[in-house]
Amino acid sequence: MISKKLLNPQSIVIVGGSNETSKPGGKVLQNLLESNFTGDIYVVNPKMDEVQGVKSYLQVEDLPQCDLAILAIAAKYCPHAVEVLAKEKGTGGFIILSAGFGEESEEGARLEKQIVETIHSVNGTLIGPNCTGFLNTNYCGAFDEPRPPLNPKGIEFITGSGATAVFIKEYGMVNGLSFNSVWAVGNSAQTGIEEVLEHLDETFDPEKSSKVIMLYMENIRNPKKLLKHATSLIDKGCKIAAIKSGSSSAGSRAASSHTGALATSDVAVDALFRKAGIVRCHNREELTTVCAIFMHPEVHGKNIAVITHAGGPAVMLTDTLSNGGMNVPHIEGPAADELLTKLFPGSSVGNPIDFLATGTAEQLGIIIDYCNDQFDNIDAMCVIFGSPGLFSNWEVYKVLDEKMKTSKKPIFPILPSIVNVKAEIEDFIQNKHRINFPEECVFGNALTKISNTPKTAPTNSELPQIDAEQIRKVIDNAKNGYISPEEICQLLDAARISRAGEAVVTSREDAVNEAKKLGFPLVMKVVGPVHKSDVGGVVLNVKNVETVAAEFDRMIKIPETTAILMQPMLSGTELFVGAKKEDKFGTMVLAGLGGIFIEVLKDVNAGLAPLSKKEALWMIDHLRGYKILKGVRGQEEVNIDKFVDIIVRVSALVNIAPEIAEMDLNPLLGRKDHVTAVDARIRIEK
Repeated sequence: MISKKLLNPQSIVIVGGSNETSKPGGKVLQNLLESNFTGDIYVVNPKMDEVQGVKSYLQVEDLPQCDLAILAIAAKYCPHAVEVLAKEKGTGGFIILSAGFGEESEEGARLEKQIVETIHSVNGTLIGPNCTGFLNTNYCGAFDEPRPPLNPKGIEFITGSGATAVFIKEYGMVNGLSFNSVWAVGNSAQTGIEEVLEHLDETFDPEKSSKVIMLYMENIRNPKKLLKHATSLIDKGCKIAAIKSGSSSAGSRAASSHTGALATSDVAVDALFRKAGIVRCHNREELTTVCAIFMHPEVHGKNIAVITHAGGPAVMLTDTLSNGGMNVPHIEGPAADELLTKLFPGSSVGNPIDFLATGTAEQLGIIIDYCNDQFDNIDAMCVIFGSPGLFSNWEVYKVLDEKMKTSKKPIFPILPSIVNVKAEIEDFIQNKHRINFPEECVFGNALTKISNTPKTAPTNSELPQIDAEQIRKVIDNAKNGYISPEEICQLLDAARISRAGEAVVTSREDAVNEAKKLGFPLVMKVVGPVHKSDVGGVVLNVKNVETVAAEFDRMIKIPETTAILMQPMLSGTELFVGAKKEDKFGTMVLAGLGGIFIEVLKDVNAGLAPLSKKEALWMIDHLRGYKILKGVRGQEEVNIDKFVDIIVRVSALVNIAPEIAEMDLNPLLGRKDHVTAVDARIRIEK
């Protein structure tokens, strides 16, 4: 639990405070003095009696009792200061701005560990070290600027990078974002992003708490804790958007299976965020725009009215929304005809609703009223209104503000003329406390990203019935590495995953005998080599025993081959299901098009086990090749329900057997009456 002495201290000391506001110790003191903090403020500076008008003590031993300490001194002096403050001065909140700890050296890491142990001993809370600080509506304990507008209902911003936080705040503030708190956690020696989310979850008050959370993270230390508390917060009514950076090198690791190559740590992040219901963003503009949309009433539906006085931006926004899966539905009928009579000649109401460059504030109000009361096929409105510089927009923005207060449907203001009507937009943001979306396509992309992010996955979804006892028996007896075809068959049968009949043979005589039992035509595959096709280790459409004998003699000589696998020749659309254990995250399950398509198209989606049927269906529905599964150009469609069933069964299998490090079912063959596994590889790592 985060200490109240950090959140709402009655007294604060700046250890290392100075008059030089170009340095952290001076700037944090200045920011604190200029904030709305009303408690006692102290300074420790061994060379001064007074700093920025505040009494200065020569050493921490001389201080009175103090709730919160902000340290801006060299790393080597911090452990002693923390020891005295925690043990003698009743300090429970610590913000260490200083660098030179675990991010720099082993000695720094040792100092960091010592500090954390001391703070733990008094049930205190540490932000940092190596951070820009912390601020909320009670005080500013950060040295960076700008200090954003603070509002108890504003955004909770948690960041692993103080410098990045500056740029995110700047971009958001310009367009009207306000904040409830900014947590720059730095090294996260004790309190990281996951711990802050835990605190927000456990203290959540539906009446008083902020409902918008913004995250910037460069690593996820505890994915399961993040998933638990993000899911809980979103289920309570919060909305979360996040950047997870540092993904570009994730796919460079060598992998011995298709799943291993595709299931990178960045794919795991996508799967984690999707399971939690977090909207993943990839840059500051996107992050702040998504959070700005979150600050408005939620859009229930995909039908958007684009209201504009300029054709070009409306067309671009319409394209962006439509390409992202939202609708700009045609508006027609008696009410539309009636609305048209209230606008200037040349206007159009088909959607976009274009009331021309000469359109008035009164006409805007009328259009919004019709969208609210007359057009049932509209769920939200986007209002694009700038200025060519011929007249002011005061009245237009006044009407827009008033309509936003009473509208039954969300209204998003897109005010692009940040130069021509700068004063009016500043008034709209600062005095009317509104948020502006200055670029229509940035807004459109953010809105579609929100719409396409699934709701939180159920935490107690029912898993299919499988033979857990048999699965554990096979796993416990298996050795590390790729397991034998016989063991694979036992696992698939225990998980009740449909598979083709097969035989594994090591002699020509056995091959001929098993071929007669299985029936023709047959498929013959080598057992051993990773990529069978590349070494000539797959033969299709074997129709007689003479070919079986000849191919056995040839294939058994292929390097690394230990046996030959024989199966009936089946047909259908090639599908893929795989699984891979990802450090800290658990096991990912992947699904998509199989066969050679997985190598060429890499059209797969991933989810974190265990998966519900709803999650598995989302993975299938959002494949680029989904229409192939539904049958195109006379092809037989794939039974989606059975495909979903296999995905959740693989999910249940790896849930019982977390020792499965990598697993490929490739291909599965899908038809309208069945989905059957015809080839599989499973690697165990205990």
